[in-house]
Order: sequence, then C-alpha cells, then structure tokens
Amino acid sequence: MHRRRLFAFLTTTAGLAVALPATAQQAADAPAQDVASTPTQTPAANPADGDVVVTARFRNESLQQVPIAITALSGASLAERQLNNVQAITAAIPSVNFRTGASNKDRTIFIRGVGTITTSPGVEPSVSTVLDGVVLTRPGQATLDLGEVERIEVLRGPQGTLFGKNASAGVVNIVTRDPGETFAAFGELGATTDEEYRVKAGVSGPLIPGKLAALIGGLYDDFDGNTRNVVTGNDTNASRRYGVRAKLIATPTETLKLTAIGDYLNTKETVAAVYASASQIAYPSRAVTTSAPLLAALGAQGITPSPTNRANATDIDTDVRDENYGGSLTAELGLGDYQVTSITAWRQWLNHQRQDYDGLTGLSTAFPQGLDDGTVNSKQFSQELRLTSPRGGLIDYVVGAYYLRGETDERYQRTLTTLTAGAPLTTVGVANYGITSHNYALFGEANVNFSAAFRAIAGYRSTWDTLDFYHVRTSSNDPTNSGAAALDRPAIRAYHNASGSTDRRGDSYRLGLQLDLGARAQTYFTYSRGYKGPAYNVYFNMRSLNATTLLDELPLSPETSDSFEIGLKGSTADRALSYSLAAYTTTFDGYQANFNDVVNGAQVTRLINAGSVRSRGVEADVTLRPTAGLTVDLSGAFTDATVRDFLCPPGAPTSCNINGQPLPFAPRVKLYENAAYRFALSDSLSMELQSDVSFSSKTQYSLNQTPSTIQPAYAIWNASVALIRPGDGWQLRAYVKNITDQSYASFLANGSFAGTVRFVPRDDRRYAGLLLRKDF
Repeated sequence: MHRRRLFAFLTTTAGLAVALPATAQQAADAPAQDVASTPTQTPAANPADGDVVVTARFRNESLQQVPIAITALSGASLAERQLNNVQAITAAIPSVNFRTGASNKDRTIFIRGVGTITTSPGVEPSVSTVLDGVVLTRPGQATLDLGEVERIEVLRGPQGTLFGKNASAGVVNIVTRDPGETFAAFGELGATTDEEYRVKAGVSGPLIPGKLAALIGGLYDDFDGNTRNVVTGNDTNASRRYGVRAKLIATPTETLKLTAIGDYLNTKETVAAVYASASQIAYPSRAVTTSAPLLAALGAQGITPSPTNRANATDIDTDVRDENYGGSLTAELGLGDYQVTSITAWRQWLNHQRQDYDGLTGLSTAFPQGLDDGTVNSKQFSQELRLTSPRGGLIDYVVGAYYLRGETDERYQRTLTTLTAGAPLTTVGVANYGITSHNYALFGEANVNFSAAFRAIAGYRSTWDTLDFYHVRTSSNDPTNSGAAALDRPAIRAYHNASGSTDRRGDSYRLGLQLDLGARAQTYFTYSRGYKGPAYNVYFNMRSLNATTLLDELPLSPETSDSFEIGLKGSTADRALSYSLAAYTTTFDGYQANFNDVVNGAQVTRLINAGSVRSRGVEADVTLRPTAGLTVDLSGAFTDATVRDFLCPPGAPTSCNINGQPLPFAPRVKLYENAAYRFALSDSLSMELQSDVSFSSKTQYSLNQTPSTIQPAYAIWNASVALIRPGDGWQLRAYVKNITDQSYASFLANGSFAGTVRFVPRDDRRYAGLLLRKDF
C-alpha cells in the first residue's frame, strides 16, 4: 500500500511539473550557494547587494568581513538537499559532528572534536545552539526539525564573549525566515522510496501595511524506519514529527521594531541500536571477549551481528515522545545612531522515553531482562539586553547584560528481572533528580578602528553561576531505605538521598587584530578564552557520596579553554573564486566528559573533570564559479583532537591511561564537495544538476578508546536533478542519497552487558526521493 501511494504521488507531481504554465525568463537563476563567501566590507560599510549577511557579532555584517571561522548554509539549499535537522548538516560542514542516541537527551553536537557527552541535566553542552537569538540550554532541544529557516550559521571555536558559557567549542546559530512585505505562500511535498513523507507549508505577508506583518508555517514528516525489530515485527529507527512556527513583526514607529515568535514541535521516535558484533575489544590490551550467550540469543531470532546488521530483537520497541516549544519577544529601539535590543524568552522541553535496557528478548541465566522508563521536564527563562553603537568611528561596540534561569526535573525507572536460584527476581529502581541553575553575565565586544583597513578586536564576558541539585533514589530491593551496598542489584542501586549547591564566577574574552587586504580580502588573528561553568553529575545510576565509594556528587570545576586562530578570507572581483582559510589550536582544561565504567557487570558512566585536551587543525572553504550557472563548493577540515593529560577518577581501571589518544567524534580528515550547474532549457524552464560527496576518516566514538567502537573511513555520494520554473516559483527535484549503498554507523558503543551495538543513520543505505515546491 505504501508503494502504491508513493507511485501515485510521483506520477501526480511529475504530471504537475509538465503541465506548468510558461512564463518568460531570459536566463536561468544561479544555483543556491551552500558555503557562502562575500567580498570584504570596511567597518563603516554596509554589506553590498548579493552578499551573505550574518549576525555572528549581533549586527548585520558580510560573512567575509567577520573575523571568525564561520560557515553559513542557506535555508533554500538545506531544503533542496533535505538536510532537515542539525545532525544532517554535519556532512556539509567538515568540522562539525554529531553524537546520536536512542533518545534526544543522549544527543549532542561536536565542533572541532569537542562536545559534551552526558545524560546529566547538571551540565550544559560545549556547543551552543541559538534559535532566533535564544540560547537552548539542553542538548536535546537542539535536535529539532529546522522547518523554514533563512540560514544556519556555524561559528567554530570559543564564542563565549557574546554567546555565553555554553559556547566554549562553538555556536550553531539558527535564523528563521521573516515575513515579507507582500503576501506570499509556499508549499513543499516530499516522498522517498524507503517511505518518508514530508509536507511543509506556510503563508506570509502584511496584516497592516508598513506596520504589522506575519508568517506562519507548519510541517509534517513521517519516516517508516530503516531497521526492524524481529520480535514485535515493526520497523524501527522511525520518526514522526509535526510542528508549527509563527512570527509577528510590528513596527509601530520608525525607530521601534517588535518581533514575537512562537513555535511548537512534537516528535515520536523509535531509534534503536542493533548489534554490530558479539565481541568487545579491550583497551589497551586489545583482548577480544566474544559472548557465546549473546550469539546464541541473537541466532535464535535469526540475527547475525555485523557492521551492516539492521535488525534487533527486543521485547518492546524503543519509544521516545518529545515536545519542544517556546516563545520570545525581541524589541529593537533606535536611539539616534545607536540601537537597544531586548530579547525575552521562555522555553519548555518535555521528553518521555521507554527503552529495552538489556537489548534482547526473554530472560536467561546469562542476561537479565530490563525495561527503562524516563521523563524529562526542562524549563528556561532568559532575558538579554544589548546596546549597539554606530559603525565607522574610532570605536564601535556591542555591550549587554544577560540572565537565565533553568530548571530540569527528571524521573527514571528501571525494572530488572534476573534468574536467581532458577526463579525470576524482579527489582524496581526509581530515581527522581533535578537541577536549578541561575546564570548572570555582563559582556561586550568592540572594534578599535586604527584606519579603514586595520582594527583591533577586544571582547569580555563576566559570568556568575549558581547551581543546585537534588537526587532521591529508591529500590524495591531496599524496602527500608537503608542504603546498604549489599542490597544493590545489577544496574539498580539501593536507596540514596542527596542534594547540594555550588556557585562560581568566570571570565571569557577575545583579543585580536584584523587587516583588510584591499577591497576583497582580509586576514585576522585572535586569541579567545572560553569558559563553561560548574556542573553536577546527576543521573539514575550515580554512585553514592560516602567514604567507601566514589564522590560522584561533588561539583565539577568549570571548563576553560585557550584558543589561537589565524584566518584569511576573500574573493576575486567577479566572485569567480571565494575562499576562507583558518588554522587554530585550542587547549581545554578541566574538560568535562563522560567516562564509562562497569559496576556489578553493568555499564555506567561518570561525568568528571577529565583533565586537559587539545584540538588543533586547519580548515578551508572554497567556492568556484568558473562559468555562469556553475558553482562548486569545496570544504575540508584536518582536526587533531587528542587527550593531553587524562585524570583517572578514583577506582577507575588502569586502562584509563589514554594520553595522546583521539577525542571521540573527531575524525582527523573530513571533506565535502558540492557541485551544482543550473542552465536554461527554454525561456521559462531551467534544469539543475547537483552532486555532493562527503568523506570521513576513521572515527573513535568512545573516550575509553576501545578498538571495537571505531568507525572505519567511509564516503557518501548524493546527487539530484531538478526542473525549475523561476518565473512562477515551481521546482521539482529528484534525488538519490548514498548512491554507492555505503553502510556505516553514526555511533558505536558497548552493549549493556556484552557485544558492540551500532546506531544506524538515515542514509545507511541507498534511497531515492522526489521533492516538489511551489512559492506563490
């Protein structure tokens, strides 16, 4: 039935494309650009027509003038290539990687090999995700569907001066589309051969001409999945999303602009890990442990673990329900040549997950049977106030103040059944825990313009943090709440009750020099000091705080970084060549990281100050336009991200000697190429041929350096062909993803009790699709 619906959809849309009315068009439009490069502007100048404008420093600037390693992806390009979330854009930006997981709360972004892996609500990510000027405090909030966006800006390296304490590795800045001054609408339909159906639509225009304009858009996306649970008979790795976003812009006076934004996204997912191997390889001995019981359990279900396996056998399908919503009000007031900006925002994130803890079906003497059920309720309120000076004088600047209150409450329950003396024994463990945080900051950044071509950069942010946590754990095996360690069960610990608080102050700053090399090139050198505040390791199975066990509830010290970066940006006069080059070295001290451990035969993690790590490398973005209609984008990153001095936590095995080893999610080489050629078939019809290739060298997915969690090098090749009617806004695009049918893992990890599991990415195998869009 799905195939019949897909065939009907494809034939209908093809017929619509053929039947489109003709309108005159002298020449084909240029293809959408992916990695934007624009001529240099002096500090006093406004970006020229056709330049890509970014807001990386809280003012509109030409991308090529900003002294930061930054990539901008247009919303049109993202939609055409079906890059619909932050995880998908990692292929197009070599310095960015993404850690997936069964639930949104387990996912996070990495830039230049640095990110924060944790399920604890007591720590913020190292990469900040900003949505229309609002910082998202939890990593899971960043997994939203992008919807209709104007562009995404990815700022690499510490950005704490302007973006705050959770930007020590970089920023993903999402800018959504504004309503236009005339009435407009858009509609988008998509379908794939592996049964993904996507609908996106919206309307925009003035409600009161010159005074009030609005845009409202919605989306629905349903993916059937690309793995299968042989026990339930259901496809897994599936998702269903629907959401809406509304933006209202009012200009009651010539000097006042008000922007109100509200958005809601509802997600259901069945993301499940599958067994890639029945073995685990130890570090550093490389001893291989193969589990015969695991092989037998999988074999009984007809599953052979392998790097291409797409089947699992669990009692239930992983079920994650997620709601992500909020609203903001931005006021921009002109005071002569100065501008005051206020951003008031509130957001809430609700997450409910049900997972098969043991990853198998049935109960045996070798493996227990477990079911996890957890909820997250995270709320945040923020207020930002900024003053922006005019440009062109000796000094231009942005100064401001920031306040954030975040509150996260979680409940996690694990039901575990084991065979004891031949009889099943069921234990239920429940943990209620949470965090309340307050963040206050004063910040500013300035250019000192020694001349029209030469300037100094100086920025500073002072941050105050207060952090409170609570944690109450109960176990049915400890009915009197004695807390005795003898009552611990595998993966379920006895009663525990704790709370605590900490407060710290820290500094972020940036110093640099920038020199314009003529009208269309510039070079810069910057030193940045990054700061990420204190943290608590608060999660379901954390260890107790007493004299005989590890001190998991002591607050983690802040994470700091020192970064040096030199860059060169520019373009030729006719923009046939645009380029951006950067070289950097960044050292992180007090690095906040998860370290895997085994307690009573079960995998657990500890969030620790892991010591010192370093990321250094070279990045390049080059755009070629050798002839009309042809654009070639080339991007590459060489990243040497390694552990300098790892601090083994108390009680850890000697195998935690990982000095000199690579950081997880940090391939040494990533490359990306995209070529698009648009040409006219007639006065009213154009065609675009597009092809892109991404390459990643081998990637270690575990800080523990286990050889079984290394993904070998791989390359993915995609291509598309589109028929475009520029005059009346129609576009029909056919595409193929993963043409060579290359299988790979987006994440590898040790299984709960044995073996190695892999998470299967969306493009783990070849599929094709059609996309039809109409702009009215």
